[in-house]
Amino acid sequence: MTHSAPFPPGLLDGDQKIVVLAPHPDDETLGCGGLLARAFAGAGAHVICLTDGSASHPGSQLWPPARLAETRRAELGEALIRLGGTADDMTWLGFPDSRLHEVDPEAILAPIEEAIASKGAQHIFVPAIEDKHCDHKTTARLAATLRERHPEWQFYSYPVWSRWDDLSFDQAAARNAPVFLDTRAARPRKRAAIAAHRSQLGQIVPDAPDGFVLPDGFVEKFVGEREIFWRMP
Repeated sequence: MTHSAPFPPGLLDGDQKIVVLAPHPDDETLGCGGLLARAFAGAGAHVICLTDGSASHPGSQLWPPARLAETRRAELGEALIRLGGTADDMTWLGFPDSRLHEVDPEAILAPIEEAIASKGAQHIFVPAIEDKHCDHKTTARLAATLRERHPEWQFYSYPVWSRWDDLSFDQAAARNAPVFLDTRAARPRKRAAIAAHRSQLGQIVPDAPDGFVLPDGFVEKFVGEREIFWRMP
């Protein structure tokens, strides 16, 4: 592990309880799978999933949104088990996928605050505002509001899509004094957890030609490279 910014001692080693805010089921594993594996083996972790993931396969007759949402919730639970946790280490909020910005912020913030407080966690990991997906940006903005309300909580960013599709990502990340987590020991768990999200790997829905599938090389990048975090700006 290389520390290039001041993080609390032991935070990335699993010595302190963490909460991960995931806009969709699979963001938690892609961005924080190694971190979660360490936390589950240590002080503990909890994932709060904000949306139901039901917009990934529009037009499917076999997998309408309600059925797909149920499946994605089950996939998340299985992913957490494969990372060393349990299906109970999750709060599922189930807000509309790709429409989080249309929801009253207070309706989202209240259950997030309740879940974090109930777990006694002080360290919250949030999607990077640099990610282009609207749900990622909304989650980051909600976290900024939480930080104003709860100065006792510490917030950290993790990149997902910006790490993949932003050609200037390295320069942008460097400005945030990132911390890199060596996840080699957790790679088998992380790979297995990503594999639990079968609907996003093109293995579930056969009748949605425009359905989402993780791009070629995406999984290998997120499994094979170090995880990246920085204090939320």
